Amino acid sequence: MKAAVVYKKGESPKYADFQEPVVSNENEVLVSVKAVAITNLDKGIASGKHYSSEEEDQNGFIVGSDGIGVLENGTRVYARGISGTIAEKAIVEKNRMVALPDGIDDATAAAMPNAVAGSAMALRFRAGIQQGETVLINGATGFTGQIAVQIAKYYGAKNIIVTGRNEKALENLLALGADEIVSLKQNDESIVSQLREIHKATPIDIVIDYLWGHSAELILSILKGNGNFTHKTRYVSVGSMSGDTIQLSAQILRSVDLQLSGSGLGSWTKEEVKLLFLEILPEMFHLASKNILKVNIETVRLSDIENMWNAEVSDGKRLVVVI
Repeated sequence: MKAAVVYKKGESPKYADFQEPVVSNENEVLVSVKAVAITNLDKGIASGKHYSSEEEDQNGFIVGSDGIGVLENGTRVYARGISGTIAEKAIVEKNRMVALPDGIDDATAAAMPNAVAGSAMALRFRAGIQQGETVLINGATGFTGQIAVQIAKYYGAKNIIVTGRNEKALENLLALGADEIVSLKQNDESIVSQLREIHKATPIDIVIDYLWGHSAELILSILKGNGNFTHKTRYVSVGSMSGDTIQLSAQILRSVDLQLSGSGLGSWTKEEVKLLFLEILPEMFHLASKNILKVNIETVRLSDIENMWNAEVSDGKRLVVVI
C-alpha cells in the first residue's frame, strides 16, 4: 500500500510503498483511510521532539495518529490509529471510534478531533467552564484557537478575549464569537495595559494558552495581586508555540487565587478520554454537519506529502491529506 513514511526523524515523510498492517486481536479493526489532518502533534512525533515520540525505527514508520476511514461494512468513522494513519490502510482501536453523521465530509471531519481535544478537554475538564464566564485564548489565530473560540462560546462563555500576531486573523475571530482582540505585535507595555484594563472590567476566569513563552509571562503578570482578595483564574497550558519555558515569579503564585494546569496527552484521565469519544466528538461532528461549527481547511493528496508536510497554510487553516 502507499503511505507517508518517515525513515529518519527530522526529515519529511516520503510517499512510499509500505507493508499493509494486520489486525492482531479482537480490539483492533482495519479501515480504508480517506482523510487525515497534518497536526503539530504528528509533526512533533515525526521529528522526535514530542514527549510521546518513540525510538527511531530503521525500517521507517508511517506518520499520522488518527483519521477518517471506512469500515468493511461501509460505515464512515473517525478513529485513533494503532498503526500510522496517513496511508491507504490503518489499524484502529474499536473503542476509540466515532461514527460520522451525514452532512460532514471526510476532510472536514479529519481536521476537527485534534483541535477539539486541544480545546474542549481544556475548557471542560481542566478549567471547568461555567455559563457567563470570561475566557482569554492566548494564540487564537491558529486552527485550534479558532475551534476553541467557538467551543468556548458554545459552552456558555460570555466574554472571549483573543490574542495573536496575525491581525487579520484576529479580526476574523470576531465573526466566530470573540468579543475583544489583543494584538501581540504591540510592545509589552501596551499589551499589559490592555490586558489589565480588560481584567479590571471583566475579571478573567479562564486562560487557554497555546503559546506559552513570553506572552504567558505578560498574562500572568497582570493577574498578580497586591495583598487583597483576588479573583480566581484557571490558567491551562495547551501548547508552547512561543517557547517551552517561562520565568514565573513566586509572588504571582502567592498573591492571586491561581489554578495552573496543563491539558494534553498524559494529563487526561481514562474517564475523560472515554467522554471525548462518547460525548464530545459526536457532539462537535454534529455541530459541524449543521454548519454551526466553522472549520477552515486546505486539502492535499497523499502523493504530495513530502512537498506539503512543512508547507505554510494561510489564515489558520488545517492541512488535510486526502487519500
